[in-house]
Amino acid sequence: MLGKGVGGGSGSKAPKPSFVSYVRPEEIHTNEKEVAEKEVTLHLLPGEQLLCEASTVLKCIQDDSGQHGICGKLVCTDFKIAFLGEESTLDDNEPQFKNKVIGENDITLHCVDQIYGVFDEKKKPLFGQLKKYPEKLIIHCKDLRVFHFCLRYTKEEEVKRIVSGIIHHTQAPKLLKRLFLFSYATAKQNSTATGPPHQTVMFDTIKDWHWELERTKGNIKYKAVNANEDYKVCEKLPAYFVVPVSLPEEDILCFQGRGIPIWCWSCHNGCALLKMSAFPKEQDESNLQIQKAFLDGIYKTIHNPPYETLKTEDLSNSFISLQEIQTSYSKFKQLFLIDNSSEFWDTDVKWFSLLENSNWLDIIRRCLKKAIEVIECLEVQNTNVLLIEENASDLCCIISSLVQVMMDPYCRTRFGFQSLIQKEWIMGGHCFLDRCNHLRQNDKEEVPVFLLFLDCVWQLVQQYPPAFEFTETYLTVLSDSLYIPIFSTFFFNSPYQKDANVHQRQLSLPLNPNKSSPKRGFFETDHLIKNLLGKRISKLINSSDELHDNFREFYDNWHSKIVDYHGLLLPHIEGPEIKVWAQRCLRWIPEAQILGGGPVAIMNKVLEMMEEVQSLQKKIDEKHNSLMTPPLDGLSLLRKPARLSSLFPFALLQRHSSKPVLPTNSWKTLGDEEDLAKQEDEFVDLGDL
Repeated sequence: MLGKGVGGGSGSKAPKPSFVSYVRPEEIHTNEKEVAEKEVTLHLLPGEQLLCEASTVLKCIQDDSGQHGICGKLVCTDFKIAFLGEESTLDDNEPQFKNKVIGENDITLHCVDQIYGVFDEKKKPLFGQLKKYPEKLIIHCKDLRVFHFCLRYTKEEEVKRIVSGIIHHTQAPKLLKRLFLFSYATAKQNSTATGPPHQTVMFDTIKDWHWELERTKGNIKYKAVNANEDYKVCEKLPAYFVVPVSLPEEDILCFQGRGIPIWCWSCHNGCALLKMSAFPKEQDESNLQIQKAFLDGIYKTIHNPPYETLKTEDLSNSFISLQEIQTSYSKFKQLFLIDNSSEFWDTDVKWFSLLENSNWLDIIRRCLKKAIEVIECLEVQNTNVLLIEENASDLCCIISSLVQVMMDPYCRTRFGFQSLIQKEWIMGGHCFLDRCNHLRQNDKEEVPVFLLFLDCVWQLVQQYPPAFEFTETYLTVLSDSLYIPIFSTFFFNSPYQKDANVHQRQLSLPLNPNKSSPKRGFFETDHLIKNLLGKRISKLINSSDELHDNFREFYDNWHSKIVDYHGLLLPHIEGPEIKVWAQRCLRWIPEAQILGGGPVAIMNKVLEMMEEVQSLQKKIDEKHNSLMTPPLDGLSLLRKPARLSSLFPFALLQRHSSKPVLPTNSWKTLGDEEDLAKQEDEFVDLGDL
């Protein structure tokens, strides 16, 4: 074990004078065999292979007493980076809340966001082939974890091997068929173990679409079609989807599905939410005339006043752009990728201004507001709504999904929510492979669109917990699953791409089969209304003033009533109501945890009181020789409630910091705590209060 100020170095570089060690370097190498005996065993998934490893690596940990290191082995497989070292474990009789696939010290290769090296105490990003190897390795993860590995006592050849291996396998462009997903599926296909039958609707058969139409009472005006079966029309659409009844199937064949209104969901009053992919922007005059005539006919099938009216929402022109989302999240995530405690407190003073400058919460607010505007059209104005986007697979997915979560209580159940993701995101054509940059081929395509949707849903969950069958922990784990390549759900770019690769290799991938859409930039919408539909659809678009007035009246009227958790839900979108998703963003920062606080800790205290009341009731019943009250099983969440924190259950894994600290200047303005501020220590230890 090393003292404060764990530094790093490769090979024979001498320790810096500021480094304090209670063990000589040669002693560490002498005791390698003893350390190895204490190391945690490397657990490999089916099909997982070890690629490289390094011994005598120190995982740097910062707690209340300073910085120290845990000695162990750093390994890299074709699935993950893992640190194997001896750490304190939970009591045997204490429940363990942990990921069944990824350990506390495991990082899937797809979860690595950025790699830094420390050279002479200077932090630099690492790319490609290195001429000099770092003293310390810092890994920033997409789930906002930060790992520090000191390489000072690692053999030079092992440093080169592990650093080069990690850089190559996390940053080099990959081929789709080289993903671990396929190795895992091949190894698992002979397994006889089977999971529970699916209750999630997969929407990979026409029968599933018929079921959804009947559930939403949309089968009168809309029909499921198999025109794209075997992807003979378009490789970018799912095999089955829903269109208006009056739309001839031959029209679907004309432009490979472009310009076709595709059904998303039907409201209780018969109005429907639709989406459409626009035609390419660059067209010659003859093509424009043909497409205009085609769209004119399509338009008549869904706009037949006074019986049926339509309003369009051009998301590509009047809404946030993918570039805005990408830039905003890049700034936002930096608030939580904290390297050390000092950096945390340095940013604490200006944290709110940095948060505001990131614009992330404002983007969430705009998404929720747009969904409410669509709901107002469906619910109050009784009109169909057509969402238009260049490929109908990014912003369309967000808005259509949010509308359904707010309006349809089935989508707020666990299986209903999973079915919604399957329908709107997987079959709806979201490019998970590109948007998550799983192949590391184009950083510009990496945009956290699905994560933005989950953050919007989290806002609803934290405002109306009783309305949902799942909790924020479910959403947090779902966000983590984006980077675990054993679930086929989030690792393909189109239904055709997934089916072609799976069938070709004769694999049976685990969990939800997924469908997504392909290359970005296939459709453009700039000239859709002006050049293709002329003034006819343009007249249907409300002016901004009229839309704002309708929205405000609808929004205020709904919030003036008692909330029906089984009916329509509208989120509060005023400034302070849109919050940071603390459980996901702050769970790895010990200083941000409130020990003994948070909703789970409060619930645990309530259950303790219930147990105490029950015990008293039992004694009263015994005294009066009456029937004893049946025991309430499983009330206590943990035998040691002190382990609970505001970031439960993830904070349970953060064993290295048991007490948060506050700078003394935070107390100086508190008159009642003036004696604390006068203490000589730089920090006030809240654990002793």
